[in-house]
Parts: sequence; C-alpha cells; structure tokens
Amino acid sequence: QVQLVASGGGLVQAGGSLRLSCTSSGRTLSSYAMGWFRRAPGKEREFVAAISGSGSTMPYADSVKGRFTISRDNAKNTVYLQMNSLKPEDTAVYFCAADDTIPPYLLRDPSKYDYWGQGTQVTVSS
Repeated sequence: QVQLVASGGGLVQAGGSLRLSCTSSGRTLSSYAMGWFRRAPGKEREFVAAISGSGSTMPYADSVKGRFTISRDNAKNTVYLQMNSLKPEDTAVYFCAADDTIPPYLLRDPSKYDYWGQGTQVTVSS
C-alpha cells in the first residue's frame, strides 16, 4: 500500500519560493513514477511536473517550465517540487501522485496514477 503525504504549501508573495514534499509512509517510492498536479479554484486539475521511476524523464507543464524543478531523494523516500518565481496564477491545491507502471510518455496523464496524496494549499499573493 502506498500512502502519500504532501506538505510544504503555504502563503507566499509573488516572486517567492516554496518547496513541496511528497513522502510515503508505506512502500518505498524509489521505483515509482511520481507526478505533481494542481487544481485552482473553478478550474480542472492540471499537470505540473513528473519524474519517471528511473529519474531520466522529467516533463513539465509549459506554465511552470524554468521556474519549477522536480527531484527525488530515494534515501528519504521523498519527491520534491521546488517552486521559484511564484505567480498568483500558481495558487492552487497541489497533489502528488505515484504509480509503478506508467511509461514515460504517459507521465502527464493523471488517470494513469493509482495513488494520490491529500493535497497541500499554495497561495501566492500579488
């Protein structure tokens, strides 16, 4: 069983930074593909970033490319999303997700992930 816990959200001014963490209290995540998604008020859930199980593939949404960085620390069983140069439009609930069978070309598809964390709120003020 994979139980994901996302943390690190908060309130930050535009231009600031936050680092989100996603860890599992159950199975090790080292071989799992991991994704970050977000849902803004009144909007559909959207893909933010992902990292393949091998760590060799890391797609990003165009809206965050160059500002956000996904990484994983297998020793800590944790995946991070470093968010820099935050904008008010980044305000959303951020969710991490995991799956051990997703091929790299499907990392952007939320329907392919079996396990989801509870979400952490990120609010960026202007």
